[in-house]
Amino acid sequence: MESTLYRHLGAHLDTQDGAAGAKFSVWAPNATEVSVLCDMNSWMHGRNPLNSSDNGVWWGFVPGLKQGDAYKFALRTREGHLLQKIDPYAFSAEVPPKSASIVYNLDGHSWRDGNWMTGRESKNWYEQPVSIYELHLGSWKRPQDGRQYFNYRELAPLLIDYVKDLGYTHIELMPINEFPFDGSWGYQATG
Repeated sequence: MESTLYRHLGAHLDTQDGAAGAKFSVWAPNATEVSVLCDMNSWMHGRNPLNSSDNGVWWGFVPGLKQGDAYKFALRTREGHLLQKIDPYAFSAEVPPKSASIVYNLDGHSWRDGNWMTGRESKNWYEQPVSIYELHLGSWKRPQDGRQYFNYRELAPLLIDYVKDLGYTHIELMPINEFPFDGSWGYQATG
């Protein structure tokens, strides 16, 4: 079963009333206010507020935003605290130590998994052997050029070759969500 929530939640380039920009939606049922923070509004809460709905989804449009622009959501809690959060449905994000989400249009992305997507229907996956290699991406391997982490494109071929050489058939990633302490291997995002 394929989820299509990503088509509705997050940031999506759009045009409204002749103005190009990005429409936003985020599920934040316990927030009392939500707004978009970005360079265009000097990262100030309240300048681009989102509208609330009965189902906990906040939505709105910010004119002028374009592909590659960084943003976060500002959420006010019921206790009155103002929190900055990344977009859980963002298609791109800044590299640490920066932490904002990035407006990115998937329509222009060139997918290269057509053969696999077509072929997956013809296999009975329940009759195939399974051997799972679990790892935390941030600590599995580090670049030699002084950066703290590889990006996904750099890491993928290294990891796949390594796991295949060991005889594993699957990879289980420990949490890849944002969390405050990189030394935790991602466990802080599980609770």
